[in-house]
Amino acid sequence: MRPQWVIVNDQMQHGYRYLLSEPPGTRFAPEFRPQVTPAEMLALGVFGGKYMTDCHAEFPASWFSHARLSPEKSDPAVNFFGVMASQPLSRWQEKGWIYHEDPRGWFQWYCRYYRGRRCIDDQRQIKRWRAMHRHVAQLQKHCLPGDLNCRRKQRQALLQWAYDSRLL
Repeated sequence: MRPQWVIVNDQMQHGYRYLLSEPPGTRFAPEFRPQVTPAEMLALGVFGGKYMTDCHAEFPASWFSHARLSPEKSDPAVNFFGVMASQPLSRWQEKGWIYHEDPRGWFQWYCRYYRGRRCIDDQRQIKRWRAMHRHVAQLQKHCLPGDLNCRRKQRQALLQWAYDSRLL
């Protein structure tokens, strides 16, 4: 793959640029094994549909062809499990969880990583992703397999971290 620069101009970043150095969807760190792609996440319904409404120019059009979006405001009905399972961006900023190159947070990092960007924040984000696995164990302990009504908020949170909680 020939490296390619991406220039971002959206509501949160103007003139930010990054290099795609890996083929899309491949060559992930060995400990990072997401179960759902960004396009699948958008089609299933994550973050109340509000997350990526102004990012169409940055990401492949195919990611948005079946995306469940809510351009005006976050809507829990858009989410796969019909519940909100995320904190507002302001809370993430207060906690210091936001890397300056990805001002929207983890999902923005994942979308860019999936496309082939690699950056100094990769290991921190992968560590955060791995920490979500504890919720998988809780679902397995407290829910019957396939009972998608059991712990819907926890299932939605896992889906928003690229764990396919529909399979639990």
